[in-house]
Amino acid sequence: IFDINEGMMKEDKKKTHFPSLCKQTRNSLIGDEYRWPKTIPYLMEDDLEINAKGVILKAFEQYRLKTCIDFKPWSGEANYISVFKGNGCFSSVGNQQVGKQRLSIGTNCDRIATIEHEFLHALGFWHEQSRADRDDYVEIMWDRISEGKEHNFNTYNDTTSSSLGVPYDYGSMMHYSKNAFMNGSQPTIVTKIPAFSDVIGQRMEFSDSDLLKLNRLYNCTQGSTFLDSCDFERENICGMIQGQGDKADWVRVAKAAGGPDTDYSNMGKCTGSGYFMHFSTGTASTGDTALLESRLLYPKRGYQCLQFFYYNSASTSDTLKIYVREYDKANPNGKLRFIKTLDGASQELWQLHHVSLDVKTKFRVVFQGTKEHSGPSTGGLSLDDINLSEMTCPEFIWRVKNFSHVMENTPTNTAIFSPPFTSKEGYTFQMGLYPSGKAGYPGELSAYAHLVAREGDTGQKWPCPWKQITMMLMDQHPHIQKRMSNQRSVTTDPTMKATDSDNFFWDDPRKVGVEVTDTDGSKYFRGPGAGTAVYLTHLRAKSRDFIKGGDAIFLLTMEDVSHLTETQPLPFTTTQPVYSTPTHVCHNVQCLNDGVCVVDEGKAACRCVVGDDWWYYGDNCQHKGSIMDKTTLALASSLSVLGVMLVVTVVSVICMKKKYKKYSKGTDVVMKNIHVTQKL
Repeated sequence: IFDINEGMMKEDKKKTHFPSLCKQTRNSLIGDEYRWPKTIPYLMEDDLEINAKGVILKAFEQYRLKTCIDFKPWSGEANYISVFKGNGCFSSVGNQQVGKQRLSIGTNCDRIATIEHEFLHALGFWHEQSRADRDDYVEIMWDRISEGKEHNFNTYNDTTSSSLGVPYDYGSMMHYSKNAFMNGSQPTIVTKIPAFSDVIGQRMEFSDSDLLKLNRLYNCTQGSTFLDSCDFERENICGMIQGQGDKADWVRVAKAAGGPDTDYSNMGKCTGSGYFMHFSTGTASTGDTALLESRLLYPKRGYQCLQFFYYNSASTSDTLKIYVREYDKANPNGKLRFIKTLDGASQELWQLHHVSLDVKTKFRVVFQGTKEHSGPSTGGLSLDDINLSEMTCPEFIWRVKNFSHVMENTPTNTAIFSPPFTSKEGYTFQMGLYPSGKAGYPGELSAYAHLVAREGDTGQKWPCPWKQITMMLMDQHPHIQKRMSNQRSVTTDPTMKATDSDNFFWDDPRKVGVEVTDTDGSKYFRGPGAGTAVYLTHLRAKSRDFIKGGDAIFLLTMEDVSHLTETQPLPFTTTQPVYSTPTHVCHNVQCLNDGVCVVDEGKAACRCVVGDDWWYYGDNCQHKGSIMDKTTLALASSLSVLGVMLVVTVVSVICMKKKYKKYSKGTDVVMKNIHVTQKL
């Protein structure tokens, strides 16, 4: 498989090649026998990197949020996906009905979009440019493709593959980049609409069409963990209701006295749209409340994340409180439970908020605005882009204002830093962002995570053990299921040594870091950074809603992943595969050395791993060859041929002697002639 994340590989100077999994590269695999159940069993093997394990779980959460596909630890099911650290990132396509089906997440594959891409293969999808109608949209430059890689650009007709009625998608995460398998500096894929040249090959998140095809293939109607989303563009306000017993109302408006002047969804860009909900404290009396309640919601997990944008142009003492109204047998009309209060001075901007919930019964979310101030007011409280899902909330928000200006005017190899954030376990960290890229990476955003410590900090264990730091640039699309946010994670391995040093990389920053001065004049120590020089290109950062109202929003978390160092428990018993067709041709074929069994023209064939100067070969990839072996073999072959020629010559001479000695009694002339001939 082609390296699905070229940018990532800039940091890996040891180029890796991936096995070609099948000659027939289509878009989606036809045949119900290749479908997985909607809940897919998985096993994470011990050789996986800990960071990769954590990112795999994050990828599963995106599948749950945006599709009906779920994942569960393998508990003995006949067929399951075994995720291991192979030589690169690759997967078989569809459910191969072979019991243990392997999927590789190797070195530098621990990026969420890369993992989602490989699992899309496992779910039954080929690359986008393999569609039967590919040539209508892109031109393949065959003379620019590396020798032996041409089959990766094959297409197959719609009798063997299906595009599921979805138009060609330049933005698919299953599309090759323009430089895939190139043998020089010229692109191998040229889009027939030039504007899409730098769009193809994105590895941020599922595109809308990726999700549409997946949901059609598996008959999904709703995301497993999605509960609600509302941008208030429709007059029915997403089924929300005004609460009973309040003395004021939330009103759907496009502009409010005292602010805001626009909604957050469209930022005033679309005529005839751009609405939000507003509680006017200017017209309300002191003590008045306004309740806005969501439609009835039915949780499955018992924990939720409420996310919304909030504009406060009211008095400092006016408040917004979050409640849940829970329904059960004892409270058929619902009982209010307080969750959180948002108060403080007004700010002239829409602010992002997250509120963690823990509801286990039928419920509504309730927003209660209250006018506490006794004096006159001209503003109010406003809400927009509300999203509710059964996921954990991000811990911290870093908002970078005037981000386009920052990208364009920050010198290369110059970092800006988020405020230090302290996790619930007492570790402090911050994100370092290079808006114009690290040296050698022009046109890129580079992102790194740093541990932080202050004099007097106590209670931490050093080196910091197994904390995963995630840095997400939020796509600020109003609907959470349509976002294509960009994120990277790094994990603090307590055994990792600093380059050319005996120090541990993730040791106490007071020991291995540098002292810096904060914006308030206080001092702290910043440890070395780990991350990527190719976080996101400027071109992609300026696309979608990564920058909105001029600002970029980074969502940061630090989570304990020490449990992932343990071996995943194996089931006590295992059910043998039950095949819907005669025994699958790959069932009894074992491909060694990370090889993968595929069906090639109805027959089982192993696709073997190939490196720069080495390769596996043989029916089962059981042999390993190299350039050195090839040279030795060529020399040995030459010597062998020379030896055989000498033996043949000697045998021929002996035979000729015997033959003509037989005839020498009848004629001496012949024999003399023969002797003369031999001498010549």
